[in-house]
Amino acid sequence: MNAPIFSNHGCRLNAYETEAMKELATAAGLEGAVVVNTCAVTSEAVRKARQDIRRLRRDNPDARIIVTGCAAQTEPATFSAMPEVDAVIGNTEKMQAGTWAGLAGNFGTEPVQVDDIMSVTETAGHLIDGFGTRSRAYVQVQNGCDHRCTFCIIPYGRGNSRSVPVGVVVDQIKRLVQRGYNEVVLTGVDLTSWGADLPGLPKLGDLVMRILRLVPDLPRLRISSIDSIEVDDNLMQAIATEPRLMPHLHLSLQHGDDLILKRMKRRHLRDDAIAFTQEARRLRPDMTFGADIIAGFPTETEAHFENSLALVAECDLTWLHVFPYSPRPGTPAARMPQVNGTAIKKRAARLRAAGDAQVARHLAQQVGRAHAVLMESPLMGRTEQFTEVHFDTPRAEGQIVAAHITGACGARLIAA
Repeated sequence: MNAPIFSNHGCRLNAYETEAMKELATAAGLEGAVVVNTCAVTSEAVRKARQDIRRLRRDNPDARIIVTGCAAQTEPATFSAMPEVDAVIGNTEKMQAGTWAGLAGNFGTEPVQVDDIMSVTETAGHLIDGFGTRSRAYVQVQNGCDHRCTFCIIPYGRGNSRSVPVGVVVDQIKRLVQRGYNEVVLTGVDLTSWGADLPGLPKLGDLVMRILRLVPDLPRLRISSIDSIEVDDNLMQAIATEPRLMPHLHLSLQHGDDLILKRMKRRHLRDDAIAFTQEARRLRPDMTFGADIIAGFPTETEAHFENSLALVAECDLTWLHVFPYSPRPGTPAARMPQVNGTAIKKRAARLRAAGDAQVARHLAQQVGRAHAVLMESPLMGRTEQFTEVHFDTPRAEGQIVAAHITGACGARLIAA
């Protein structure tokens, strides 16, 4: 059997869904195809997807190329017009067994299958028990987003927020632990909105506490990107009292200036971000933070940018994801006065330099300390704060090992 080739772009949720699609395509008997799961978060992401499609066509001249994902959902005409592309399927369709059965059985019927994502009311979290390496599994607990940030196209690719029921999540994690996983990461598009569409309106903190209570054999639970303004009391309690919840939070901050935050239609101000990081670190002194920050949002002046730069130190952020702003057609920000492209690149570089300095500072603080490291490969693992650690001698993959940090090199720690 000539099994399909999958190329994944973008976030962990996309990677999760790629694993589910592999199972669906295999069950349907699909052969001789290349499937590209696209990302739409920036114009650059769409450009890279198109570039990848052209490369895959050159490398696989006889294959059928199927394009799906967020960019396919938001721009189906863009991809269907590419001569390299044979079929375009939406984010809902890609998670349906019938779609893959149709592709395997009668490929030429509907080359574009992209329906209204806003009509979707359920997740597809039941399709796969997580994915990952031998050490870490990712579990989808939420999809979609009800917010409409002015720069963001993702709600139009993912639809409205919907949650996986707590029982389904707990059962998945129990099975993952039985299979030997020592760490589970909860993923979603807008993770802190989890539960708003479920009976009783539970919060993310309720889910975290339930998981930790009902899966006592799970050594580590990690949560991915969160919106700090939505963090509930139970999540703060878990941060303070649950050592199995890892002390690493990735924050969707986006900017450090109040006026720009309002123009982004964010729901927090800079003081909210500072207060949250201070309180979380008070409750858990070993807490580290990552953050998404956009450089060069429309109307951003040098003074506005300096507030973002200052926020890196004021929140003591360690792991920065810096996004040079690029307009997404159909979003309000694309119609605002744009910042010069050269200025955007320079500001992004300054943010990245600040991030590099924060990483160096964090690494220096770890030298001489002991850490419990989850091994991702025989010579590399990660600390509780997700810091990369390298060893001179092999350890067992997937195991949590005690490590004494002896030094740092680049963006990683060295352990004995």
